[in-house]
Amino acid sequence: MILNDEIVPLPELTLDIANGVTPDISVFLKSKIKPNLFHDIFKFPDKPILAIEVISSSQTIQEMLQKSKQMINEGIKTVWSVEPYSQSVFVNTSEREMLFHAEIVNSDGVIS
Repeated sequence: MILNDEIVPLPELTLDIANGVTPDISVFLKSKIKPNLFHDIFKFPDKPILAIEVISSSQTIQEMLQKSKQMINEGIKTVWSVEPYSQSVFVNTSEREMLFHAEIVNSDGVIS
């Protein structure tokens, strides 16, 4: 749920970091998104304020947490790794790592 009307979630947007990382959802400030239908961008140059990964059955939690660390090291402020089966959200920032289980998570105007 988006509580801040100044941000926008975008699905499967390839970012121009680490040879092209593609989070499931990237949350950007609307002011950073300026579509140009005449010039397609293959890798988005700006970094989102929040990246969200949903862990699938073909991925391990450790793989996703490693990807989260990579995105944080590349300058993304916050990364959520969502594990639907256990209703858990792993939240990574440059300052800390947190685990929420069946709780409400609030980050930068986005609530899960």
